Amino acid sequence: MNSKSRVTILVKASPQPSKKHSETVCCAGISAAGEWKRLFPIRFRHLGKDAGFGRWDVVEFEYKPPSNDRRHESCHVYEDTLKTVDRTTSVTKKSNLVNPLVVSSELHAASQGSFLAVIRPTNPTLIWKKRSEVELAKIRSAFALQARQASMFDKELDTLEPCPYAFKMRFTDGDGKKREKTCADWETSAAYFNLRQKYDEDAVLKHLSKTYCEDYVQTGLVFALGNIAAKPNTWQLLGMFPLPKTNQADLFA
Repeated sequence: MNSKSRVTILVKASPQPSKKHSETVCCAGISAAGEWKRLFPIRFRHLGKDAGFGRWDVVEFEYKPPSNDRRHESCHVYEDTLKTVDRTTSVTKKSNLVNPLVVSSELHAASQGSFLAVIRPTNPTLIWKKRSEVELAKIRSAFALQARQASMFDKELDTLEPCPYAFKMRFTDGDGKKREKTCADWETSAAYFNLRQKYDEDAVLKHLSKTYCEDYVQTGLVFALGNIAAKPNTWQLLGMFPLPKTNQADLFA
């Protein structure tokens, strides 16, 4: 019998080519009970309008335990049951949902048996490296190959253009350790492409750096981290967003 869940989405990672599903997006959210749920496989660009979602959207879905992933947060989602039913807009509600789950580091999360975590980093620095044409061609080829090998019944997708930059974040975690994480957040790539329509390349990169490392820090920067199933000791940066440390309701307590 399938299980059901409702979560507020915090993570929507960049699409990855998949032999079985053409391309997939790793998503994760938090239930009202404060439990992490990792949604997979989500063929995000195959979803209809009613099923598409972003950070802070509330989604419902049915799932079963995955056969090849022992991480307890992981859910094998039945795509046709996925629905966006609400959106969390209140800063107080967002804070009440996320702040109780904040840990000092991924090591702290792992010690508690968790494979997803939210932390509050300090001293963040956005690092970027321009991908060569060879690297970009390999990424395009990987997506094209998996699309050709997908079922004939799959919706034909537009070619996914990879971001010309690979992004990382350097920061200090709550344990005082200096870290560097690969940024796998889809919103970062999307922001790059959106900004590039208005600004030159140098201005885009400076804008992203200011947004994440100054503007978000001023509000209260949160990182969502998750490990890789095949490499459990390797954690990636899956999401970056601003959220006050103190719940607004607490200011009047």
